[in-house]
Amino acid sequence: MAQPPFWESAESKRTWQNGSSCAARFLVRRSECLTVDRSSLRIAIIGAGPSGLATGHELLAKGFSNFTIFEKAPKPGGTWHLHTYPGLACDVWAHSYTFSYAPNPSWTANFAEQPEIETYLQRCATEFGLDPHIRADTRIVRVHFEEVRAEWSLEDDSGERFLFDVVISAMGNQHTALFPSVPGMESFEGPSWHGTQWNHDVKLEGQRVVIVGSAASAVQIVPEVAKVAGQLTVLQRTPNWIMPRGRKFYSETKRKLFRLVPPYLRMIQRGQRFLMGMVHDAATLGHKRMEDFEKRGLSYLEKVLPEGELRDALTPDTRFGCKRGLVSDDFYPALLRDNVELIASGLAEVTPTGIVTSDGRRLEADVIIYCTGYRILDFDRFEVRGRDGLDLTEAMGDSPQAHKGIARPGFPNYFFAVGPNGLVLNVPYFITVERNVESIVRLLEQKQEKGARTLEVKESLHQDYNAWMDSQFELYSWGDSSCTSYYRTDAGRAPFLFPGNFKTYAQFHDEGGIHEFDLA
Repeated sequence: MAQPPFWESAESKRTWQNGSSCAARFLVRRSECLTVDRSSLRIAIIGAGPSGLATGHELLAKGFSNFTIFEKAPKPGGTWHLHTYPGLACDVWAHSYTFSYAPNPSWTANFAEQPEIETYLQRCATEFGLDPHIRADTRIVRVHFEEVRAEWSLEDDSGERFLFDVVISAMGNQHTALFPSVPGMESFEGPSWHGTQWNHDVKLEGQRVVIVGSAASAVQIVPEVAKVAGQLTVLQRTPNWIMPRGRKFYSETKRKLFRLVPPYLRMIQRGQRFLMGMVHDAATLGHKRMEDFEKRGLSYLEKVLPEGELRDALTPDTRFGCKRGLVSDDFYPALLRDNVELIASGLAEVTPTGIVTSDGRRLEADVIIYCTGYRILDFDRFEVRGRDGLDLTEAMGDSPQAHKGIARPGFPNYFFAVGPNGLVLNVPYFITVERNVESIVRLLEQKQEKGARTLEVKESLHQDYNAWMDSQFELYSWGDSSCTSYYRTDAGRAPFLFPGNFKTYAQFHDEGGIHEFDLA
């Protein structure tokens, strides 16, 4: 007989469950919580990454079984299935990068790499009972609200149409590659690609490789490419704060301890989350921890790199938290290799045989790799039209807003698993996503109880909430007007992170509910 997953074993349920009522969030079997048949509500989830899986899990837990998860890729996993560049790993501790109801005592190291995370997510999809709900290889291209029938019409890239009562967008933020806007990119005669669209057919051994960028993906890719390239040149516009990762592998004995003693694993998670919470303080302007983190970052830099031009070029000139903080044990040492050069300059032009830097240097290259980030909060991946034909991309504009990260006026019964300002700095991604989808599913429960056809967040509450957030951004280095990063748009708003800690964010959600929505 097949063994149940760890988190549904009798032993694990006894140890992890925090109470016997259906309100307990840990490890109560779904059947114990189902009191109302909610199968009449048709729900579409777009995306089968972590947020899509969290949404599906929460729906099943609350008795909503009539839903489909549309996924453009052949398998679930989102970013962790689609992105496969060398060195790809999570920069969050592994035991904090799991669903709260699906701990993974089998992580092989304190920082997990892409294949292991992909396997974890696909196993979760199966063990949550979501595989029958996932429609893979299906790219949604249009989502229109039909007002007369109060339903959403979805269309995929083959022209097939689907009708649903509710749509939940569960698309991640690290998806659409962002390329620099410089002349000549199409003229390059050699292979080139974005780091997140890795070309595994091109062998880099002995090649002259240029990597454009020095942030999150670059600090993972550069050490791997440096091992094989004949010459590697890294272009850096802005130095980043980098802390040592301190990667350690878990022995089989340690993993067995995690499996057999769940309280020990919970203790590890609590400790990690406490330390991650310190980053929130460190990104708060005027907080002593900001200075402490900056000293630690500089100490690490000075320990690894000798005095000179390279160290000077890598010394940050922004406050900690203005840009995403990075962790790496290998990036600085890789830059010391004889075959690696860091140029503290941006990309000005691409030529048929190489590049021109912003300071005028001309370099020959066989391969160009762009580690230039993502289009964060890109709402034009498919066309969404709400009430009165309102276009979502136009409504969001260059200063995206949502109510508590999950809803927006003009789009009845349309929700975001992770919308604008729907994440909290350095709070584990899964924890915030779970909080968001709990609120969404609670709204659907209340909708059913009220017999309402549609829910649409009240314009006045939406405006008040976002006005409050706008007043808080300047408290943080990432929201300060002097900071330039993907956290802030060209219009000056910071639509990515919630301006507060998780306790405050959760309180806003706890106080929310159907009273914040117009019912029809």
